[in-house]
Amino acid sequence: MNIYAINALNDLRSAIMFITIIPVGNAPFSPIGMIRFFPVVGLILGLLLLCVDVFASLFWTAPVVALIDVIFLVILTGAFHLDGLGDASDGLFSHRSKERSLEIMKDSRTGVMGLIAIFLSLAIKIAGIYSVKILYNGDLLSQILILIIVPSYSRASMLFGIRYFKYGRDSGTGHSLFEKKLPLRDFVFISVPVILSLMLGFKGLILNSFFVLTVFLILLFYKKKMGCITGDMLGAMCEITESSLFLICGAGLFIL
Repeated sequence: MNIYAINALNDLRSAIMFITIIPVGNAPFSPIGMIRFFPVVGLILGLLLLCVDVFASLFWTAPVVALIDVIFLVILTGAFHLDGLGDASDGLFSHRSKERSLEIMKDSRTGVMGLIAIFLSLAIKIAGIYSVKILYNGDLLSQILILIIVPSYSRASMLFGIRYFKYGRDSGTGHSLFEKKLPLRDFVFISVPVILSLMLGFKGLILNSFFVLTVFLILLFYKKKMGCITGDMLGAMCEITESSLFLICGAGLFIL
């Protein structure tokens, strides 16, 4: 195995360790190198989610399976992004100055806005997955692809925040991800969920369009509200994107 392959493998393991609790052994922490593998980690999560979904479907009906799917995602990610969503919501919707909002996000305690955001995110995911399972009861391929693609796209969304925003603090969990500007070549693995989405036909076009729209709207809101980004806001991007895409995949218009 050449040095490039070894470094790439270490970067992938570093990404897995950073945003999941999946055991992959020890690997050197590579904050810049691992970013490009976030969509790949999402694919891994999607594949594991698919396995859990298939197994749970042997014993329970669709509503329970959807709940189990979401619980599994929370466990496998260590609620890492949910924590970010809660902290970011407390700060962003506090109607305070940028500096005060950043201080509120740094507070480990979760406020009312954070709890509401977390509850809504989980509820939307459950409803979306349940709707997908009902809507595509006879279309197993679409169910499989959606469960794999959506977690990948949601992790991919963070690349846009890292690329186009400056970090809002002098230190913090996400500070090391912003040591240099993310090059466009590091977006290469987003092509994997894009290619998979082509198997969905017109549904894939709708999914991709809503992914672009969701990321754009989140970044626009961040720009107007803060003009910067933090690790919590990246986690919120991931959660909001995942919830939104599962919800739109379960919409009736998605079968057109």
